[in-house]
Amino acid sequence: MKLYIKNMVCSRCKMVVRSELEKAGLQVLGVELGEVEIKNPPTNLQQMKLTASLKQLGFELIDDQKSRLIEQIKTTIIGQVHYADAPAPLKLSAILADKLNYDYGYLSNLFSEVEGSTIEKYYINQRTEKVKELLVYNELSLSQIAFQLGYSSVAYLSSQFKQVTGMTPSAFKKLQGNKRKNIEDL
Repeated sequence: MKLYIKNMVCSRCKMVVRSELEKAGLQVLGVELGEVEIKNPPTNLQQMKLTASLKQLGFELIDDQKSRLIEQIKTTIIGQVHYADAPAPLKLSAILADKLNYDYGYLSNLFSEVEGSTIEKYYINQRTEKVKELLVYNELSLSQIAFQLGYSSVAYLSSQFKQVTGMTPSAFKKLQGNKRKNIEDL
């Protein structure tokens, strides 16, 4: 059985959620960003305790299909931007449609309706935060960052970065990352 959990966006989140599930007496088979596979469904009491403990930690169990789908879109994008080793060979629309088994048009309309913003804007914000992270680490050149994140050019990365943040990547680098946001706040 799968449980879907909102705001589970990093390795530490996965570890905390696993711990809470185990404390609730559930046998965890696997944990991925945004979802957990457990052996047996939780009892009503386990569900209530789990909902409360996760909420205290900033997580939320997702019950309805639309919310689950939105969370799967977000975790797929986060995985592509923050955890992929290389840029995806496919367009984001194809990745989402393939992974979630829905037409991209439906996913896009649903996301916009529920979130009040587009999938593309969410994707751009995630990429911008990853660029900020990589600039702060100061281990890669801007052209290496552009390649790693699948930008067609450094100029396009710089243009998009400035559009989102109001400053160039080099101006941001001088600030030493004071403007970074948490992934879950995007």
